Amino acid sequence: MGYDINGKTSQPKPHNHSCRGQLASDTITQLQDKHSFIIAPYFDNRNGTLIRVISIVHYKKVKELYCLFCCQNSNNTIIVKAKIDVHKDRFEFPYGTADLLCWEPKNCYPRYMSIHPSLELDFAQLPVFEIKNRNIESSSLEFTVCISTMFGDYNNVLQFIQSIEMYKILGAQKVIIYKNKCSRLMEKVLQYYVSEGTIEIVPWPINLYLKVSSYWHYSMDVKDIGYYGQITALNDCIYHNMYRSKYVLLIDADEIILPIKDADWKSLMQRLQEKNPGAGVFLFENHVFRNNVFTSTTSFNFSSWSTVPGVNLFQHIYKEPNKKGVFNNRKMVIDPRKVIQTSVHSVLAMYGEPVEVSGDIAINFHCRIPKRTDLVEKSLIRDPILWRYNTSLIENINQVLHKSNLVEANAKL
Repeated sequence: MGYDINGKTSQPKPHNHSCRGQLASDTITQLQDKHSFIIAPYFDNRNGTLIRVISIVHYKKVKELYCLFCCQNSNNTIIVKAKIDVHKDRFEFPYGTADLLCWEPKNCYPRYMSIHPSLELDFAQLPVFEIKNRNIESSSLEFTVCISTMFGDYNNVLQFIQSIEMYKILGAQKVIIYKNKCSRLMEKVLQYYVSEGTIEIVPWPINLYLKVSSYWHYSMDVKDIGYYGQITALNDCIYHNMYRSKYVLLIDADEIILPIKDADWKSLMQRLQEKNPGAGVFLFENHVFRNNVFTSTTSFNFSSWSTVPGVNLFQHIYKEPNKKGVFNNRKMVIDPRKVIQTSVHSVLAMYGEPVEVSGDIAINFHCRIPKRTDLVEKSLIRDPILWRYNTSLIENINQVLHKSNLVEANAKL
């Protein structure tokens, strides 16, 4: 018996075929309708036995999609019509993140499935996807950082290394990057961290399929999808880590969630969970530290970093005061098992309520170009919070530069 998305029974359509198509090996798979792109299906039994397929679709042109379940215990393929749930934070771009929702048929036990825009099927031609999260295991990691998306000729090497080393000091065991493109030197840095076991790269060639914007809203850049599909990447990263990491941080490479009262993320989250038992989404105030305002008072020796391109966080300790009553671009630490859909600065659907963390407990340290252009430099607030970590952080950065031969490599490029 099949089921519609509301849990009502409907007559399934069995076919005497198993899934014979080729197993999809790319991060993004385009369907035959040319307007639907599959990232990955995930088993989701938090509210029924559901298969949630993370995807990108054209919000007007894609009206019907079907889940084809390859039953393990028979040679049948059972077809279930998907509910197409386009996330509301599409920011007016024609393509946006969508969950394709299909109830798993009873007595089928699929490990693989296909997705197709019509019932006119050629089973041998359909891409086959493995259903992930089928075997639920206890979390092996405590903190995973999801960074999306790296695009263009990204070359902010020094700030990137500083951020990764800070994540490690604070408790990160894994950093996942959805990579579209970067500079040759940045590629060398990524390879070093992959070999170390810190970074996991997810290829993200979205520009091969869609006209992508590096802006967040359609009115700013008329393209198919915003910011290289970062919202899709974030959602996929949550489900990818749902059962392997206790917490997931959704931040950018120029951001660090910094505890004020605690030494690391573990003690910070213990504090927050004790005060908010059952909560699974914690939002941290964004504080902009201007990367074009330098301090002249630091006594640290950065001479060995002079040939490494990028921003030096230690030199930027002046932040913009946050304006009350204005939207703050908060970033998040989440329990992935309690999140259904996320955007960039908030969670769209979850179990429970989000918690806005006070700025005297922790902040999102964001070193970037000025955001409040109305402020003159004398209005900025001096805050050398990162200097608390100077001894261990500087030593760790120097070790990375030495072990990766980065300075020598930069001289050759």
